[in-house]
Amino acid sequence: MVDTYPGDPFAPAEELVACIEACLACAQTCTACADACLGEEHVADLRACIRTDADCADVCTATAAVLSRQTDPDLKLVAALLEACAVACGQCADECEQHAGMHEHCRVCAEACRRCEAACRALLASMA
Repeated sequence: MVDTYPGDPFAPAEELVACIEACLACAQTCTACADACLGEEHVADLRACIRTDADCADVCTATAAVLSRQTDPDLKLVAALLEACAVACGQCADECEQHAGMHEHCRVCAEACRRCEAACRALLASMA
């Protein structure tokens, strides 16, 4: 889709597309992880994980949406959102990694969060 925009993207297309895709994948994975946590026997022990999953999914969804809009972007806002997304992903990965030994969904989620965090940071660096 980025290639179909009539002008130049506000950032290198490869990094931009990679980040959008990582954000969307992370949002889906975090949503599924939160749901899986709710299905676990000791759900109360996973409260923080569910909350960070939900927060991360929302931030990733918003980031993907803003990155998908190419017309007259506010680059300060884009950079702030990318930074926020990287932070949310890092926090979610940290939380999920604490449960990864017991819950496969948390391991998978932590990996998706780390990929998204790296993609956000790479896009930020390419915009500098």
